[in-house]
Amino acid sequence: MTLQWRPMRPTDIDAVVEVARLSFPDHFEDRACFENRLALYPRGCFVLGEGDGAARGYLIAYPWKAESAPPLNTVIEGLPAQPDLIYLHDLALHPEARGGGVTGAIVERLAEQATEDGWPAIALVAVNDAVGFWSRHGFVEQPAEAMAAKLASYGADARYMLRPL
Repeated sequence: MTLQWRPMRPTDIDAVVEVARLSFPDHFEDRACFENRLALYPRGCFVLGEGDGAARGYLIAYPWKAESAPPLNTVIEGLPAQPDLIYLHDLALHPEARGGGVTGAIVERLAEQATEDGWPAIALVAVNDAVGFWSRHGFVEQPAEAMAAKLASYGADARYMLRPL
């Protein structure tokens, strides 16, 4: 099976929801959330698949404010009027697609695209003990006292991280 990253399409949403369900059982977001992010910023939405086959992974990112993160499983009405950076909302792989080293390619593709678009950084909230994974991709844990309550809603191990571009 040759998996490649491609832009996400509305027809990918069912498979994306399934990958999310398997990957984040404690942080599940429903279909409306994924449809919303794709509609708001398709440039930051990608899926991993074999040709036009079902998505076996996804990445969702969009312009956002620094030191902030949208609430989990929430439809947002619009992107901030003056965003500061690109927020990497989610990166997930179907269990059968893990271990092949495919995540580095999409993280770098997002970083290159964000740099080309003039963004100074990419931010994310690391969950499921993923700080080490994100550190290997150039992200650095940031103090985030202002968003402590928000981070707590993501779980005790949630950490706000930033990758300067």
